[in-house]
Amino acid sequence: MTTPVDPSYTWNGGELDLDAYLARIGFTGERTPTLATLRALQYAHVTELPFENLEIILGRGIPLDLESLQDKMIRRRRGGYCYENVGLFAAALERLGFGVTGLAARVSMGATGLRPATHAILRVTTADDDRAWLCDVGFGAGPLEPIELVASDGEFSLGAWRYRLERGTDALGADLWTLYQFGRDGWIDRHSFPLTPQYRTDYVVGNHFVSTSPRSPFTTRPFVQRFLPEAHHVLDGTTWTVEYPDGGSEVRELEAAELPKVLAEVFDIDLDEADAAVLARGGWVVSKPS
Repeated sequence: MTTPVDPSYTWNGGELDLDAYLARIGFTGERTPTLATLRALQYAHVTELPFENLEIILGRGIPLDLESLQDKMIRRRRGGYCYENVGLFAAALERLGFGVTGLAARVSMGATGLRPATHAILRVTTADDDRAWLCDVGFGAGPLEPIELVASDGEFSLGAWRYRLERGTDALGADLWTLYQFGRDGWIDRHSFPLTPQYRTDYVVGNHFVSTSPRSPFTTRPFVQRFLPEAHHVLDGTTWTVEYPDGGSEVRELEAAELPKVLAEVFDIDLDEADAAVLARGGWVVSKPS
């Protein structure tokens, strides 16, 4: 007699409307758990689904159950931040037969102080390849494809964007991986992570901190990203930055009233009239000291 699998350890892939998800990201390839499919799925997901924290700014919570993720990101064609993107992507991978394990990373972006492990990523295996892959679909800045979990001898490119992956050790001597990326500030460490499995219940805890704590970077202002093969768009409050693979960038300061239009035209996020009005009023803007 087969012992039933505790659903707490799964990604609820059986509940996913797979056709709707694949249509949302524009994927028309083979529905098989192969490396080629994984690469195509990640490319489609990270370039079609924007990173956004707007529900928090609009005074609403971030539910992580699969039905809520499908309603928001598929039916209402919105984006999400790491926990939302990873939850949806993991459900699709599980449904297609990939091996999926959640992980948690500490985002550093060059900072020297210790930060909590509040970034969700995935370790994925395929049916046609013995290697393990890092899938980071919820960072908002790519990468366009999975990264093999092997220490790199130097930099490598995914599309035009450049990365390094290094393997070190943590305080107990276990593997600790660090992903580096090249951008307008040169090479910086993006995040580090051990290969300790994380489950949906772990992500619920991290999600609560990220979406509610005044110490979270996502509770104080809109933060939206759109990652494309040739450009990375970032909206941080009212500052719109476009970053390029060669390290170049352009910066423009917006008026709050411009946000709904920029969100729609650049980030592919169409808000309803009431939500657009809230952002356009800029009530969340904190006055800067003179």
